[in-house]
Amino acid sequence: MMWNKLALLVLLSSFSFKPELPELNAKIITYVDSVMGTKVDRGECWDLAAKALAYSGAYFDRSSMKTVTIYGRKLNLKKEDILPGDLIQFENVQMKWTEGNTTYTSAMGQHTAIVYKVNGPGDFDMAHQNTSDWGKKVGVSNFNLNHVTKGKVMIYRPIKQKG
Repeated sequence: MMWNKLALLVLLSSFSFKPELPELNAKIITYVDSVMGTKVDRGECWDLAAKALAYSGAYFDRSSMKTVTIYGRKLNLKKEDILPGDLIQFENVQMKWTEGNTTYTSAMGQHTAIVYKVNGPGDFDMAHQNTSDWGKKVGVSNFNLNHVTKGKVMIYRPIKQKG
């Protein structure tokens, strides 16, 4: 009997329990998975976000289809965790980081992406299109908030309604 309890405890401790994603976030990831490697709409970066939000039933500001930058509730990055399915808006972002003996730099003017996978605090993979790596097709790239040296990175949690 003691052996069975110990075996069950070992088995249960081998699983990592992750909280379920909010419903809208989960639907956004389902949508991204369904279009991975394809061109969404015109292939603009925010077309992916707009279609993912529409698919999930989430709110977004449709006041100007050319300048959509409000995708839900803006997160406080110092107090809230980033989740897969959250949306990212970049404004004039510059990055710099070192790996081994090599220093890298990168920049994004106005760009929209979706958090695809969280790797650790401030480190995540993002799904996006209209990039130098993937062209007009949806692909995944790594992004680390700790590498940002200039500009704004705003992350939004999808919501059902504005407010």
